[in-house]
Amino acid sequence: MSNVVPGLRVYKFGGASVKDAAGILNVCRIVQETALGQPLLIVVSAMGKTTNALEEIFDLAWRGEDYAEPLKVLEDTHRSIASSLGLTTESTGWFYFDKLLLQLGQRLQKIKSSSEEYDEQYDQIISFGEMLASQLLTHTLGVQSCNCQQVIQTDTTWREGKVDWQKTQVNSYSWLAPLLKEGVVVTQGFLGGTSYGVPKTQNSTETVYRERTTTLGREGSDYSAAIFAYCLGAESVTIWKDVPGLLNADPRIFADTVLYSEISYQETIEMAYYGASVIHPKTLQPLAERGIPLYVKSFLDPRAPGTLIHDCRHPALAPAYIRKGGQCLLSFQSKDFAFISEENLAVIFGALAQARLKLNVMQNSAISFSVATDYHEARVQQLLALLQGQFTIHYNAGLTLFTIKHYDQASIERLTAGRPLLLEQRTRSTFQFLVRE
Repeated sequence: MSNVVPGLRVYKFGGASVKDAAGILNVCRIVQETALGQPLLIVVSAMGKTTNALEEIFDLAWRGEDYAEPLKVLEDTHRSIASSLGLTTESTGWFYFDKLLLQLGQRLQKIKSSSEEYDEQYDQIISFGEMLASQLLTHTLGVQSCNCQQVIQTDTTWREGKVDWQKTQVNSYSWLAPLLKEGVVVTQGFLGGTSYGVPKTQNSTETVYRERTTTLGREGSDYSAAIFAYCLGAESVTIWKDVPGLLNADPRIFADTVLYSEISYQETIEMAYYGASVIHPKTLQPLAERGIPLYVKSFLDPRAPGTLIHDCRHPALAPAYIRKGGQCLLSFQSKDFAFISEENLAVIFGALAQARLKLNVMQNSAISFSVATDYHEARVQQLLALLQGQFTIHYNAGLTLFTIKHYDQASIERLTAGRPLLLEQRTRSTFQFLVRE
């Protein structure tokens, strides 16, 4: 691989690590103690619950409702943290920071009259969270920054941009490599950019090109770190979390969790696919392809070893418990009571893909086919519109999917006791069931 930055490490800090001024100062301490004079790329998420707040503000603006109060809360919170970090109204850093908040307000004012789709507008607004956080971290560290929308290029699949790897690799080396020679660089997670042509006027044959922000999927900052590591040949990636490393269960739900000190790419990919919240599902594939090790460490205890994820063999693992809420169970039955044939399944899968609904479990009988999917009301309604002429469709929302990797009878009994199961499925190493909680 020719486009390599020797000795490069990539750090990703999530929202919990930069939720306030104290968190940002802690990130700075970790960087100062571990940079060791080597090139270091820092990928940062939006602060705390900023993305949730921006989603609420955006939805209000989209519906034409008053969003002034939640926007003011968001602005005041960020300005207060900026002041605590030493940014003053006379500084250049404050100018760029305040300009972002001004641009956010201006973008929100244009939403109601915009002809653009909901998901496209969503990406333009939600992206401000990462931009604001990176501006504050750049100022506090006193290092250079790079706008990742100029680097990570995607298609126009809004909210789930598909990476153009060739363009992104060229951009990474052109934009980031020169900056990394100076040491530490900060950029944003979760974000990408796209350029696409539209007619200049309604009846024009002339095309103009628009530069727009895209996002890589909720919690996609881990994926951003992997993209940069892949494109620049990093020697490692470290994801800094508020947990000791990769655990066999979410400690907010299960009290007696077990830390995996070492685990393979394959095992981690499967856990992420089933909904383990520590790592974004798309993160592992580019790292595995390049053989780049991934460390999961605690920003609360940076000297602790954490978890090493790489190409390895290990003994039998403790059962992993994964809980995924916000699920919807969809059941399809042909209207003429015919068998669910391969032709019927092809139609259903095509519609699910068109509605962009991700399948978490599927099960079929002679005359019905059921799937569990993440619930998005608009997408489910789109699916119903596509298929209701051919199938009788029933669905239940508000469900929870549990997955046990490397299950045994004791682990199954632990989770299923006292719960009526709506659907269950087991393979050689995985047990899944759907419940209403």
